[in-house]
Amino acid sequence: MPSDDAALEAGDVLQETQFTAIPDDTENTLGDASDSKVTSNVRDHIKQNSVYSSYGTTNVPPSRGPSNNDNIKDAPKPAASPRVLSPDLLRGLLMVLQAIDHCSVSQGAWRHGVALESEQDGTIVKKWNGPVPWTARMLTHLCAPGFMFLLGMGIVYFGRSRSKLGWSSWQMVKHFAIRAFVLAAVNELLFTLPFGRGRIIILNIILLALAVNYLLAGLTWLVVNASEQALSTLLESIYSSSDDKAERPLLQDETGNSSSKPKSTRAVRLSWHIHNCILLALTIITIAWNQWLSPHQGHCPHNTSPDYSGPTQPNSTTLGPWFDFWFLTVQFKRVISPFPPLAWLSPAILGLLYGRIIVSRTWKPYTINASNALFGVLLMLLFVLTRLLHFGNLSEDCLRMPEHLASPTQNQYLASFRSFFYIIKYPPSFAYMAFTMSLNFLLLAFFGALPEKVARRIPTLLTFGQSALFFYILHLLLYFCMAILVKQWFGHELDHRDSMTGKPAIGTEGEPAVMWITWLVGLAILWPLCRWYGRFKSTKGVNSVWRFF
Repeated sequence: MPSDDAALEAGDVLQETQFTAIPDDTENTLGDASDSKVTSNVRDHIKQNSVYSSYGTTNVPPSRGPSNNDNIKDAPKPAASPRVLSPDLLRGLLMVLQAIDHCSVSQGAWRHGVALESEQDGTIVKKWNGPVPWTARMLTHLCAPGFMFLLGMGIVYFGRSRSKLGWSSWQMVKHFAIRAFVLAAVNELLFTLPFGRGRIIILNIILLALAVNYLLAGLTWLVVNASEQALSTLLESIYSSSDDKAERPLLQDETGNSSSKPKSTRAVRLSWHIHNCILLALTIITIAWNQWLSPHQGHCPHNTSPDYSGPTQPNSTTLGPWFDFWFLTVQFKRVISPFPPLAWLSPAILGLLYGRIIVSRTWKPYTINASNALFGVLLMLLFVLTRLLHFGNLSEDCLRMPEHLASPTQNQYLASFRSFFYIIKYPPSFAYMAFTMSLNFLLLAFFGALPEKVARRIPTLLTFGQSALFFYILHLLLYFCMAILVKQWFGHELDHRDSMTGKPAIGTEGEPAVMWITWLVGLAILWPLCRWYGRFKSTKGVNSVWRFF
C-alpha cells in the first residue's frame, strides 16, 4: 500500500500501439510506480543489450560499496518519459477512498467496520453496521492491499531504472533502508507521538508495515535478480555441454563489450520462469501463514455465552509478544499494532511478480488490460470458493446475526448478502486478499482502457496518485484538525467508549451528511496543495529526499 513517487513531470502517457515496459525513473512509497523519459539511444541499447532484457532481468552491477552516486542532493535528474497512467489513477482512487475511512474515524461518524464488534481474526460478531458505513468500509478495504501491491510493482521499475544509471546493489540496499527508515520515522511522528502521549512507543497504523515490506520487497528483488542470472549461467553450462552447438549471439556486458560467455534464450527463459514460480509460491505462503499462525485457526467455538462478543481467545501465540508483533494484531502495554508487517507482505511480493512480467517485454495495451481483467475475475472466483469450501476465511462459525441463528446448520456465508462479503482484515485472511486484489486488478484494467484524454480529466485522481505520501500525511492532519471543530458543532456522546482514552466517545454518529461534507471539503483543500507539491518535487533530482513524499 500501505507508499512512492517518481518524476511527476513525466510527459504524456504512451500513445504508441505498444505498452512500453521500460520505465527509467521510478520511486515508490504507498505504491507509487512511475515512468520517466527514455531517450531513443537508451531504447535502442535496451533492445540490443542481451537476452536478459527480453525477460525482465536487470543486470545489476556488482556491489562496489558507496560511491559519488550516493549523494542524494547532487544526483542529476534524467529526462522525463511517457507515463502510463493506470497505476497513478488507481493509487489516486485508493487515496480518496482511504480519506473516507480516516474522516469518519476522526469525527466518530460511525463504527469502524462492517460489523459493530470487529474485523479481527476469530471474533464473534452479532450486529451489522448500517448500510452506508458498511458500503464505505467495503470500498476502503481495497486500500491497504492495493498500496502494498503498487509498492512491490514500483520496486521493479525503480530497480531497472537505477541499474541503467549505474547503481550498484549496495546503493540500492542503502536506498531501500533509508526510505524504510523515513516511513518508520513518519509513522512515529504522525501517530505515536500525538496519539501515544508518552504511554505508547509504537503505534503502527499502516506506515510501519509499509516501511518493513518496502525494505523486504526491495531486498527480495535484488536476491531474485542475482539468483536468476546465476541460475541461467548454470543452465547455460549444462546446455553448452550437450551436442546442440547452435550458433548464438554474444551478450554484451554493462559497458557494451561482448561477453565471452553467451547465454542461450532457453537458459534465460527457464531461469526467468523458475523465479516467477518462486515469487508466486512466496505470495501464497505469506498470506497462508496468517491462517497457520492464527491462535485459533480462524474458528470461533460454539460454547460461548449468548451475551459474549469479541475475541474468543487471546490473539497471541506461544512464541512471545515480539514474534506476535510481526504476524498478529497486538496490543501490549506500550505497543499497538493492527497492521502486523509480515502479515501484509503477500501483496508486495505479488507486485514484484506482476512488475517482472510487465517489464519482461513490450505488450500491447489491450493485452495488459485484458490480462488484468482476467486475473481480477479469477481472483473473484477464488474468493467465491473460500465461501463455499470454507477455507482461508479466519471467521469460521463467527457470524451470530439473527439470520445465522435462524438457520444454524446453513453455510454462514450464504445466509445473507452481507454475510457473503464478510472478510477479516486484522490480520488479512486469504479471502480478504482474493476479494480486494480482484477489485484492484479490475480497476487497473478499467483505468488502463480509458483514452488518455479521458483519464487525465478524472478530477484529482492523478494529482493525488502522484503525490501519495504527501497526501497521506496532509490528509490525516487536516481531517483530525477539522474533526475538532466538527465535534464542537455537531458532536454528542455515543453509546460506546473511545478505544484510546477509555472515556465515553464523542462523535457525529447519526448525521452522515456532516461526514460526507467534511470529506469533500477536505479533498477540495488537499487538491491544490498536492498539485503544488507535485510541481515542486518535479524540480528535484531523482534521488532527492523530497521524492520520498
